[in-house]
Amino acid sequence: MNLARPYAGLSPDLIEDAVASVGFEPDGHLLALNSFENRVYQVGVEPDAALPGRFLVGKFYRPGRWSDAAIAEEHAFTAELVAAELPVVAPLAHHGRSLHQHGGFRFALFPRQGGRAPELEQVPVAEWLGRLLARLHNVGAERAFSERQTIDTETLVWRPHLAALASGLLPNALEDRYDALVSTAADAIDDAFARVDPVLLRLHGDCHPGNVLWTDAGPHFVDLDDSRRGPAIQDLWMLMSGDVAQREAMLAAYRTFRPLDPRELDLIAPLRLLRQIHYAGWIAERWGDPAFPAAFAHVASPAWWEGHLRDIAAALETF
Repeated sequence: MNLARPYAGLSPDLIEDAVASVGFEPDGHLLALNSFENRVYQVGVEPDAALPGRFLVGKFYRPGRWSDAAIAEEHAFTAELVAAELPVVAPLAHHGRSLHQHGGFRFALFPRQGGRAPELEQVPVAEWLGRLLARLHNVGAERAFSERQTIDTETLVWRPHLAALASGLLPNALEDRYDALVSTAADAIDDAFARVDPVLLRLHGDCHPGNVLWTDAGPHFVDLDDSRRGPAIQDLWMLMSGDVAQREAMLAAYRTFRPLDPRELDLIAPLRLLRQIHYAGWIAERWGDPAFPAAFAHVASPAWWEGHLRDIAAALETF
């Protein structure tokens, strides 16, 4: 398989055949959902006792990103969360397996569970999420990952930095400044983590508002594809609206189920900067996948990289 164009062979027929190989009968309805790292589809199926509705979601994992063992750890963690009565959408198991293979692709199937964006500025919403994330972290603290990554600068700063340099997207005239800024940023992030010395636990890992869906029954969490070990604040900061009252309500609700070291708040700026650097490198690393130039054409502009460097410099001022 060509890892630069990993989904070239992922045709509608192959997707439906993959779903059928796990025992469901596709009905011809197929809709691509918004996903770049993996390919995700809503698939219509004939009525089945294993599903509450007529649709499921198929996630086809990017080849070469995660090992089978790492994906198995993600699925096992999700199953632990469901067993603890947390509202997390878990993959469906078939003959005891939730990771499947067909036509050279690894995939998992999930029940479709929709919802709307959470109204994060509402204090009751913030409190609800705070309580749920504390319970999620209680489960996450029970054991460690052995196959999945930890939030650190080696994985999320230096690797993206190398990808950006190798991609040809970063203008030559900016390389020295980019090198210097990333080096300064990595040192600052490492220093911040050393000062706080946070407890590391299994996390959702990418807990932004798009991965929290709200219904009349409350929220549920989706997409643990980036689940890693890291500090608890990683799962909280992207859900903080910027309003002090909202933030304090979320933290107070969190602490009703689990303690949170107040020093972890000092990691919000480093984690935000880490995410900014990783984002640019992620796009650069995936540039050979045709979906990326189509969606992120602006990243090929020197002006975008100039802005990215300004953002790094500005972020460093907030530490």
